[in-house]
Amino acid sequence: MMTILESDQDYFCNIQSPCFQLLSPEEIGLVRIGKTQILFRKGDNLTKQGAFASYVLFIIKGLARQYVEGEINKSYNLRIIQPGEFVGLSSVFSKNIFNYSSVALTDCQVYLVEKEAIIQIIRQNGTFGLSIIKRYCEQNTNLFDTLRTVMYKQMNGRMADTLLHIGNFKAKNPEIFQLLSRKDLADFAGISTESAVKLLKSFEKDGLIELNEKDITIVNPNGLLEISKKG
Repeated sequence: MMTILESDQDYFCNIQSPCFQLLSPEEIGLVRIGKTQILFRKGDNLTKQGAFASYVLFIIKGLARQYVEGEINKSYNLRIIQPGEFVGLSSVFSKNIFNYSSVALTDCQVYLVEKEAIIQIIRQNGTFGLSIIKRYCEQNTNLFDTLRTVMYKQMNGRMADTLLHIGNFKAKNPEIFQLLSRKDLADFAGISTESAVKLLKSFEKDGLIELNEKDITIVNPNGLLEISKKG
């Protein structure tokens, strides 16, 4: 992890997000005063579940993996975090802790914005506040969809959902599957690593995917979608 100064070549001077464009010059000044620009290296934790949260993160560049930690080294992956997304919004509206962990899949350039600055702007700018609430609700909707998958689908359906979800990132990030281990895929599907490996081999045998070391190519998305629907 490294702080990026304004004199550094990689410094981003503009807050590049549609929601920040809703701010007045004075409000933009509040954000700029209360922010720090950080470079997280691949493998660094952006947030740690249960840690005190005094800031909200905004991803400028890079990809990260969001997950919840359980007991005995168990975890469940929730989503891939992309540029233009916030991390830690729940700390603005609820407890002053991070409810999940997140780790950088690639080098990530991030704004750390003081939570109090975000709260102050929400109070005085209803349009900005609405955009933040909308993002927060979208994340909650995705969490409910994930919960339904885990509760009601069998292993085949979970793995099909996982491959389709991650495959959506491949157009912009061709290396996405190579950034994830087989355990990561298993943690997205809520199954054991051994079961994930067996299912991937079974899907390849059925002509649904192609495996090339860590990389995965989806050959028959409609077939995976059918497995997902059957659960």
